[in-house]
Amino acid sequence: MPTIAIVGGGPAGLTAAEVLSQPGLDVHLYDAMPSVGRKFLLAGIGGLNLTHAEPFNNFVLRYGSRQSEITPLLHRFTPQMVRDWARDLGIETFAGSSQRVFPLEMKAAPLLRAWLRRLRAAGVTFHTRHRWCGWDANQALKFSTPDGEKLIQANAVILALGGGSWAKLGSDGAWLPLLAEQGVAIAPLQPANCGFEVPWSEYFRGRFAAQPLKSVILSFTDASGKRYQKPGEFMITATGVEGSLIYALSAPLRDTINACGSVTVYLDLAPDRNLPGLVKALSKPRGSKSMANHLRNQIGIAGVKAGLLRESLSAAEFAHPALLAAAIKAVSIKLIATRPIDEAISTAGGVCFESLDAQLMLKMMPGVFCAGEMLDWEAPTGGYLLTAALASGRTAGMGALTWLQTRKNFH
Repeated sequence: MPTIAIVGGGPAGLTAAEVLSQPGLDVHLYDAMPSVGRKFLLAGIGGLNLTHAEPFNNFVLRYGSRQSEITPLLHRFTPQMVRDWARDLGIETFAGSSQRVFPLEMKAAPLLRAWLRRLRAAGVTFHTRHRWCGWDANQALKFSTPDGEKLIQANAVILALGGGSWAKLGSDGAWLPLLAEQGVAIAPLQPANCGFEVPWSEYFRGRFAAQPLKSVILSFTDASGKRYQKPGEFMITATGVEGSLIYALSAPLRDTINACGSVTVYLDLAPDRNLPGLVKALSKPRGSKSMANHLRNQIGIAGVKAGLLRESLSAAEFAHPALLAAAIKAVSIKLIATRPIDEAISTAGGVCFESLDAQLMLKMMPGVFCAGEMLDWEAPTGGYLLTAALASGRTAGMGALTWLQTRKNFH
């Protein structure tokens, strides 16, 4: 009976195990952590955004430069198929007002428990506290375990080792040198869906850290001259900025910093007001009132938005109606670096698709497949990350099954 080794117990590895858990195959899943699915459970803290209900043709646009490589995978496990799969596990889903899809209970644990129960019933064997350490001279998989080193021979191998964020949950990127020494092309890991550093003043940091900046429009121009503009909200942090609007634009922001050393973004703090109207309102007589009170009374801007204007303008500029109005429509923030990769929601970079065939098998290592976030792709939050991870796991599992069926040892 052919033996399949799946290394990594995240969504991609578990999906591959599901594809391969059929009679005639001996499926073993190995994970370095004491239990599987730890990052999956972390995602569930925010409600477990499984996928997105927008039209498929729009859905695939979210994968940027790797859209052509990810789209075929998504055809094998579409967003609707993700919802059907969850329903088969007894988990009903719903689409919120943003079209993000969540379990009705907004929890990850019930889905993971049902999933693991089904995999165990289908014969998948789990091995936790098994850290993969590469291959020995005979191409056996090496694992470090509490009982010492173990060597495992397998007829097919699926690597689903994650990216480089949240190392304490198992995604530490330790696999990079192990594949690089086999000649596999790997793009360096970088933070994705991440925060950015801003050199705030001590006053602004102390006064406004952890406060949300709501109802703004962020715009900037990248190194090639392409302009981005997007409405939303984000959070001021002690070190800079983070949150949904920042994450949505994190790839071009990061790439612009890589190319130019920094990127300046501009915020429209009053999207529903035009510049002439702001100038007119701020030019009204204010008597003995401070400009800060005048700003609050006339425009409704106070708190963190007013603080941001103070951070960016001199006292004379803040007191000048036309200059203050211009800043309200385009106050600048200079982002100087991404936050560390271990703080990021996900990572870009990884095993290059050029090293893989259409079934995600390494061209240089027949019988070895790769799946999940360890591949060189990225996507925004909103269900896109998890759906593509599941789809890549299914593709790798189907690829391994097809490959085994062509071998003489498949019975």
